[in-house]
Amino acid sequence: MEKSDSELIAEVLEGNTPSFEFLVIRYQPRLFATARRYARRESEVEDIVQEIFSKAFLKLSSFRGEAPFEHWLMRMAVRVCYDFLRTHQRSKETTVTDFHEEPDWLERHAGTETLDPSQADGARELVQQIMSQLAPAHQLIINLLEIEEKSVKEIAQLTGWSIPLVKVRAFRARAEMKKILSRMDHDKYL
Repeated sequence: MEKSDSELIAEVLEGNTPSFEFLVIRYQPRLFATARRYARRESEVEDIVQEIFSKAFLKLSSFRGEAPFEHWLMRMAVRVCYDFLRTHQRSKETTVTDFHEEPDWLERHAGTETLDPSQADGARELVQQIMSQLAPAHQLIINLLEIEEKSVKEIAQLTGWSIPLVKVRAFRARAEMKKILSRMDHDKYL
């Protein structure tokens, strides 16, 4: 019989630290999927997931059990991803290889829209170019709202922001995307 999250957490807090490995195994796929939405390089994704689990282990005693452990862990994941975006934005260096490192990005996130295969590469490059130019908070909001399809209330819970702040940031993120798009040469991508 598989132990529950609360049983594993209790064991870890009582000094049986190897029990944390079962939580890692249980939540690792979800955290990798989340981190891949914010980082393009697999090494960055691995670093993000490692940081999430490290913080979770160190702060496990602050878990009160009022909500499921998964919610607590995902709030932490969103904050770590946001920190990554802010840090990455400051030291941003985009190369041509960055655009081609993960060729299936658009297909994974855009669903099964009917896009002419000859335009798929251009559309993928355009989306990546726009997202890379957004402010970190705006990247986070667009990822959560449009890609992960979270509600405004869920985003507020994950980020710790108020609902009005989430709405304002979503509005500003979309406006920033439109501004970036209007400055770009559309024919270059599509």
